[in-house]
Amino acid sequence: MSDDSGGVREVKSAARTVELLEVLAARGDRPARLRELAEELDVPRSSMYALLQTLIDRGWVRTDTTGSLYGIGIRVLLTGTSYLDADPRVGAARPFLDEASDELGETIHLARLDGGDVVYLATRESHEYLRPVSRVGRRLPAHAGALGKALLAERDPARLPLPEGPLRRLTPNTHPDHASLAADLARVRERGFAIDREEGMAGITGFGFALRYDVPATDAVSCSVPTTRLTEEHERRIVSVMREIRAKIEATAPRAAGSAPQWR
Repeated sequence: MSDDSGGVREVKSAARTVELLEVLAARGDRPARLRELAEELDVPRSSMYALLQTLIDRGWVRTDTTGSLYGIGIRVLLTGTSYLDADPRVGAARPFLDEASDELGETIHLARLDGGDVVYLATRESHEYLRPVSRVGRRLPAHAGALGKALLAERDPARLPLPEGPLRRLTPNTHPDHASLAADLARVRERGFAIDREEGMAGITGFGFALRYDVPATDAVSCSVPTTRLTEEHERRIVSVMREIRAKIEATAPRAAGSAPQWR
């Protein structure tokens, strides 16, 4: 297999390591057994066991006291934190996420499009929550929420980074197919922001705003609120405040220029 730019053949051992880490990360708090990992990645158990032991020794994978369960290791967290710390746009957005949280008292997110998913980069939890829950690093299908729809609407409708066929449904309100999603994205373009009415999570309504310091936009901010306390007046206020927050972030976030790396 070769990459898109230099014709370099894929290093199978490296690819297998990355695939393993992605599988473990996607499982969250559900540890995996050797058999499950070997079957999912279609790798001989002996090879998978050797790879797991190497990654355990280096802190990228952890195991329980019996040595039979495997999960993601702390080194992954350190790498993820480094990614956020090194990104100047995340740093530039943080004060405005605080401002939006203070103004609205609701949950505020910053996320980035990664293929067909959005990945949470920063979160400010609602003042109503007694136990803050960090969503940083978590993924959500782009078609199933306000953040993702705001970013998909910035792209050529014929070239959306989504799988063919039926779309994955997280709630009964998630768009089931491309035609339904396309009609919604057309409304997003006309309106200038996305609305997610319990499409990604039951009981939660979200408002997503693409950050247009890139073309097409790769980052977006959103405000999420329990549907039960969302009045028309509160909805208008959320949209007004979040439009201002978007403008402030776009005016402050650094543009890629000069000697700055052009990441892809």
